Amino acid sequence: MARQTSGGAEAARTARLPAAIEARGVRHNNLRDLDVDIPLWCVVAVAGVSGSGKSSLAIGTLYAEGMQRFLEGLSTYSRRRLSQSQRPDADRIDHLPAALALRQRPPVPGVRSTVGTMSEVLNVLRLIMSRLGTHICPNGHPVAPTVATQGMEMTCPVCGVRFTHPGAESFAFNSYGACPACNGTGQRDEVDLDSLVPDEDKSIEEGAVLPWNSGGRRLYRYAAGQLGVRLDVPFRDLTARERDIVFHGEPVEREVTLREGTPRAITLNVHYENAVAAVEHAAASDNPGGRGRVERFLKVSTCSVCHGTRLNPQALSSTLDGRNLAQISALTLDELRPFAADIPRLTPKELARVANGLVKECLQVLDPLLQLGLGYLQLDRAGSTLSTGERQRLELTSTVRANTTGMLYVLDEPSVGLHPSNIEGLRTTIEMLAANGNSVVMVEHEIEVINAADWVIELGPGAGELGGRVVAQGTPADIRASKDSVIGPFLAGEPAVRREPRPTSGDAVTVEVSDLYNLHDVSVSFPVQAMTAVAGPSGAGKTALVLESLVPALRASLAGEKAPKHVRRLDAPGIRGLAEIDATPIGQNSRSTPATYSGAFDAIRQAFADTPLARRRGWKPGHFSFNTKAGQCPECEGLGYIDIDVQYLPDIREVCPLCHGSRYLDEVLDVRLDELTIADVLTLTVHDAVGRFAGRPAIARPLRPIDDVGLGYLRLGEATPSLSGGESQRLRIASRLRSSQRGILYVFDEPSTGLHPLDIAVLVAVFDRLLDGGATVVVIDHDLDLLAAADHLIDMGPSGGPDGGRVVAAGTPEEVAADPRSVTGPYLARHLSRAGVP
Repeated sequence: MARQTSGGAEAARTARLPAAIEARGVRHNNLRDLDVDIPLWCVVAVAGVSGSGKSSLAIGTLYAEGMQRFLEGLSTYSRRRLSQSQRPDADRIDHLPAALALRQRPPVPGVRSTVGTMSEVLNVLRLIMSRLGTHICPNGHPVAPTVATQGMEMTCPVCGVRFTHPGAESFAFNSYGACPACNGTGQRDEVDLDSLVPDEDKSIEEGAVLPWNSGGRRLYRYAAGQLGVRLDVPFRDLTARERDIVFHGEPVEREVTLREGTPRAITLNVHYENAVAAVEHAAASDNPGGRGRVERFLKVSTCSVCHGTRLNPQALSSTLDGRNLAQISALTLDELRPFAADIPRLTPKELARVANGLVKECLQVLDPLLQLGLGYLQLDRAGSTLSTGERQRLELTSTVRANTTGMLYVLDEPSVGLHPSNIEGLRTTIEMLAANGNSVVMVEHEIEVINAADWVIELGPGAGELGGRVVAQGTPADIRASKDSVIGPFLAGEPAVRREPRPTSGDAVTVEVSDLYNLHDVSVSFPVQAMTAVAGPSGAGKTALVLESLVPALRASLAGEKAPKHVRRLDAPGIRGLAEIDATPIGQNSRSTPATYSGAFDAIRQAFADTPLARRRGWKPGHFSFNTKAGQCPECEGLGYIDIDVQYLPDIREVCPLCHGSRYLDEVLDVRLDELTIADVLTLTVHDAVGRFAGRPAIARPLRPIDDVGLGYLRLGEATPSLSGGESQRLRIASRLRSSQRGILYVFDEPSTGLHPLDIAVLVAVFDRLLDGGATVVVIDHDLDLLAAADHLIDMGPSGGPDGGRVVAAGTPEEVAADPRSVTGPYLARHLSRAGVP
């Protein structure tokens, strides 16, 4: 056989690789015997309207099966200890690589997570500080880095003392470097004295001191009386000495005589515990119930020992170019890069190789973060304060750094929370995954991201039962030219929404923020009975302004309470209510359905209980609930399915063999309403149910708003946790449409998440319905269709972090697009020009 050249051998190897994942007969949610080929070794976008089956294909099928195959390579012992997703139902799925998924909503990290730990930048910096930092000997002399100091021990050149070289763990606040007072969290629970006595017009006898109002702690009141505290005067009239006894009095024993509520006087020895100590002891208890009762009296404060740095004094004594690790961690990622790049110049020549290697590793971690527009983040920022989009981008950069080959990466809406200016960085990062020899499948709605994909699979044409099949696939150019494609016209530049703006010259809700994060002396107005969109790059202050200032201040005002300290002023003329709408899943399992969530199920069960057969049997509405033993199938307890435990394999879900998925006892199904059993009614779509029960207003009335917001395709018995984010959001809105909208302020945080351009149009129509009813709508978002449809647009920036926190432009979308100070303006101007807006 003739010997092949290296190029020929490479071509032969490539020819043997499969070209696509072959999925046949996929049955998951609304996917019904779906056959589809997903190209490998490239970027594939899965598009379609909300509820069309995108996540069912990408996450529920490809990721679930790919992860299961990966786990099959582990030992039985290991698999039994891992939670595993349910295997998808399919005839076959061939050529599927091991899979990893980046979820649309990564979990909120714990108190020990920071940007530094989540991005792993801090890991490299700790090593740099250990090897290249200046350390302090036990006698207080600085020891500069040299070749001689790179061992396990260091010798002070001044006093000659030998001491252990600080390792990387010595600078870890989750390990040896932790502050002993807060255990490395940077914060401590402290008692809020104002919360202990919220109403000083009450006397102690009337319950003014709240921690003394439960159980045996009531006795502390009388012990305080024995210590000289007046119990029968308003608390505000107590002297400074009396107040000190209440809050900080010494623990002493006193005899207390009880007369009220007892037939004779009882004398007890009471060990006095002041109000602060009572709360602290309960908070330190291992009993979660006891801690839960006093949490309202606690406030989280910065640790007074480490001042929030999380590190102990020894860890803070080492420096690099005059800065300790806490000071370096306070830098933004943008500021950190030049600092890190300059480290080799600051170190001795004999350590150049060490310095260059460590700095190279640091920049390899930093640069992807900067590409994705996260340069405004500080390393010491708590992970719990990050937005969903920020957390997802941190996960994405960690994935890119892994330098894997041959993996399938399933990304769920990677553009969530991204300003248009950051889209290019996202595209570059995703392309790097494919360039490393991986396959990328992403559920996406962002037009620019889809247009940059190598291949597009569009599911639809509608949602629910009207979706679940491939309507078009090919390159983005193929999709733009396809007559069957729903998203094609939008990929070609057609706008999703055309809307006449409403006047914004009337009353406005105004909030003034004195000082919060990067907001300093900011005053913003939101026109009443209009839709205001708040835009700007990540970290510009949108969440701080709306969700952490406007919302809590308005909630406090409506409740007659004090506004947060950072809110200087709030004017809300005509506002009588507040509604926050998000896209998180509704319910925990299949017991939560559109019928139960809307309240229609109560009327449905009552209608069945009113039938002649049900009356003869003496049945009440509870007999027609799958949540009560009176009516539910005893085998599956009303779920309609059973999960079979097969030890180290994932649970297998099967239709209940007793009720065959109906959820009910057989005798319950004897009762019929308009020729339908209760199980039949639950299989109706919302739209069909509204028509079928038009003569029964108690049933049709709560269902009609669900149909009006474009969710008529949902089945009454469908599990709400399986709904997409966009569907969950609209279902929440529908529940609000049944009541008066006048004077209600609606706040939406990134409502475009998971929404197709057609869904954006439906959402804007729903907003208009709220506005027609007298509501006011405030939206935080990046979607250009949504921003262009706003009556009033507030653009914050000009960038994130310290360089943000200002209103750089405000007005109509056209005015903001023309404002040279606006960061969003250029992208919005291009979008408006495509829509034919001058």
